[in-house]
Amino acid sequence: MSKILWINPVGTDDFDKAIKDALDEIKQPQTQVDVVSLKRGPRHLEYRYYEALVIPETLHLIKQAEKDGYDAAVIGCFYDPGLHDAREIVEKMVVTAPAEACMHIAATLGHKFSIIVGRDKWIPQMMDNVVLNGLKDKLASFKSLGLGVYDFHADEKVTIQKLKDAAKEAVEKDGAEAIILGCTIQFGFYKELQEYVKVPVIDAIIGPFKYAEFLVELKDKFGWLHSKKYGFETPPLFEIKQWELEKQYDIKGLWDK
Repeated sequence: MSKILWINPVGTDDFDKAIKDALDEIKQPQTQVDVVSLKRGPRHLEYRYYEALVIPETLHLIKQAEKDGYDAAVIGCFYDPGLHDAREIVEKMVVTAPAEACMHIAATLGHKFSIIVGRDKWIPQMMDNVVLNGLKDKLASFKSLGLGVYDFHADEKVTIQKLKDAAKEAVEKDGAEAIILGCTIQFGFYKELQEYVKVPVIDAIIGPFKYAEFLVELKDKFGWLHSKKYGFETPPLFEIKQWELEKQYDIKGLWDK
């Protein structure tokens, strides 16, 4: 049995049940999945300021999850907030997030992919993630729907039509051979969209979760974990203790072995 924690890095549980239900339908039989959100914070992460606010609690949830025996964590936002930071602080579990996972899947399934986002505001930061993941040459385009996070399911008929129009243009005009839904709250639309455009449509919940299951299998069978040689080197425990970071940030015992 493997245990995977999905973290909605927002200060609301509005989406927890829907995402838990969706993951329960597609998980492997031997996988246990738990979905949590934060105790406080913004209700979406459409602004960098909001993202900065949620990273500390997200990281501490991941560290605690490792202590509680989880095999993997998924940071459930397409900005991948705190992903590399999280990989620094874990030693026995794997961590992934939607943008990284979906882009690597899409790059395998097609020569170029397009990412459908909610608003133009999101594109510069998401482009940074495309570059960070070394996939700039695989990107056909970004397409914006003109919808915020809470708009996607407010009128699903409007949303699916906007998705169809954007995806069709991405395929026929931009040369995309795969489509990525660039927000986790775009869940529930990929099947109809995929049937319409006849190319793989990567759901931003399913993609990272299945990627997490894959990473857990690699960990368990081959011992493949995040490398600690350079970039993901863990902070020295003596500094964390000496500087009383646990006391300052009200995370007593989090770094106890």
